[in-house]
Amino acid sequence: MWAEDKASQGLGMEIVEVGPGHAVLAMTVTDTMVNGHGICHGGFVFTLADSAFAFACNSHNQNTVASHCAVSFLRPARLGDRLTATAHERWREGRSGITDVTVANREGETIAEFRGNSRTIAGTLVPEAAMAAAVQDSK
Repeated sequence: MWAEDKASQGLGMEIVEVGPGHAVLAMTVTDTMVNGHGICHGGFVFTLADSAFAFACNSHNQNTVASHCAVSFLRPARLGDRLTATAHERWREGRSGITDVTVANREGETIAEFRGNSRTIAGTLVPEAAMAAAVQDSK
């Protein structure tokens, strides 16, 4: 999934970790992300949270997309801030899920809280045969 995610890569995001129902991504606020108020445009903060949400939702090897997202901006991010988005799946049943994401700065101050609702669609990220072979090889 990361190899095809040109949007996240283009914004300089990095994957810190990914596990079942969990993901952490980081990004540094650059001069092209700062708005007319001299703070990071909320769209970039949202995009970082949305990318962490996507990796957490897709960590079960089922193609999953957003069906609804909401963000609350709590304090501004500034030029040079290193932002970290930590996503935790709160609920998943059938084809639906809810994932919460906290975006914080280097000092640990919360910049934004994001909640995403997900929907599983057809297909997998890694073909089932490749997954089975990888598991067999690890034994």
